[in-house]
Amino acid sequence: MTTRAIPRPQQIMPGVALFPARTPTLPPATHTNSYALGEKQVVLVEPATPFDDEQRAWTDWAQQIQGEGRELLAIFVTHHHSDHVGGAAWLSSQLALPLWGHAATAQLLPELNFRRLLDDGEVLVLDGPSPQHWRVLHTPGHAPGHLCLHEAQLEVLVVGDMVASEGTILIDPQDGDLATYLDQLARLATLGAKVGLAAHGAPIEQPEILFRHYIAHRLRRERKVLEALAALGDDGGTVEAMLPVAYGDTDEQLWPLATLSLLSHLVKLQHDGRACCQDQRWSASID
Repeated sequence: MTTRAIPRPQQIMPGVALFPARTPTLPPATHTNSYALGEKQVVLVEPATPFDDEQRAWTDWAQQIQGEGRELLAIFVTHHHSDHVGGAAWLSSQLALPLWGHAATAQLLPELNFRRLLDDGEVLVLDGPSPQHWRVLHTPGHAPGHLCLHEAQLEVLVVGDMVASEGTILIDPQDGDLATYLDQLARLATLGAKVGLAAHGAPIEQPEILFRHYIAHRLRRERKVLEALAALGDDGGTVEAMLPVAYGDTDEQLWPLATLSLLSHLVKLQHDGRACCQDQRWSASID
């Protein structure tokens, strides 16, 4: 499969650069963005690509940063999904850099050696002509150990897979939680960031608008799920029976993914006391 050429690296601002690498991610995205943060001391974000040629390009990029007299400190992992850590072991070994991430991510990836476990509120101070202070934000919902990074002075937010400017974000009920995800989006919307650096797609201007759009979109979808539950009647029905109502506006080729999203909505509604499930048949809860 051929993919379109994407220029790299891309300088976003002094001390912030983007390097997209091809990954086996969900379409329409074809790449996962890595970032270099810091003017002198540098943290590399998202060791994403599993492909040999892309890994070589990634290490060339990192070594070019070192060749500029800058110090690479670590590789930062936003979460455990394969299109974000496909190169973690090799890149960490090749560059002799430690992996940093959340404890929940380390637990889900026991094959990787995380040298530093980060949690909400910690600050990564990167020395340089203009020192950077990146606050770690634990933002579960898409994944248990999902982390974002916020630099208040730069008004920049590394958002990982919380939102995307290309494609959408899937909440898989096996390792995600829709209610928590919506809460974390609302939290990110209050930070006043002017630039959002997503794992997929171009930098996002005024990311607060996109955060609130995602929340509104999911709540509109929830109303359609409630309509689908009501259409089933008292006997209820299967997830498959609900799809044409809840996701009738979605291409049927995407229904396998829509099924996972629908399940996430149903689990949320069940926790809210508005849906119940028995023998894999869902129905609306009666007050």
